[in-house]
Amino acid sequence: MPHTAPSRTVQSPFRDQIRRHRNWIVMIVAVVAYVLVSRAILEASGNPPIRFRLDVSPLIQSPWVLKAHVSGALASFAIGAFLLAYRKGKRLHRVLGYAWVATMAVTAVSSFFLTGLNGDHFSFIHAISAWVVIILPMGVAAARRHDIKAHRRHMTNMFLGGMLVAGLFTFLPGRMMWSIFFGI
Repeated sequence: MPHTAPSRTVQSPFRDQIRRHRNWIVMIVAVVAYVLVSRAILEASGNPPIRFRLDVSPLIQSPWVLKAHVSGALASFAIGAFLLAYRKGKRLHRVLGYAWVATMAVTAVSSFFLTGLNGDHFSFIHAISAWVVIILPMGVAAARRHDIKAHRRHMTNMFLGGMLVAGLFTFLPGRMMWSIFFGI
């Protein structure tokens, strides 16, 4: 009996391009959604003028849990951006990686004590926080197993979803971050 090669499924070049550029696609979709939702909110409020100004008084006057959430998010963003750009596998990456895990945990857990986007109920952003709480230990476990592919996927997706997408929607008109940077 002749030997035949195992059959492989042929993937379309389009699907391969989507897989290769998935992170960029997520970022572009998030920015487009943000712009559309922001525009709708601003039109509903009579198109007030938008001016950049920095007023941290709303944050200073906020409850401690919100301060912890914002501090964790800012630290997570800074550490995460550095980790994505820095050389992987070195001691600094490991030390800052654990710091990033801690700040992400603070950010995700503190979000469960904050409501307001959806009245006094949880919003879709809380689903991202729940996802982070579940995936965060999986990303650490993957690194400890030396499963670099899974570790990279988990951590990059958390940075994109937890920091960029959720973070972008904290800047919707009418929310605190909007009032800190663009309030009238």
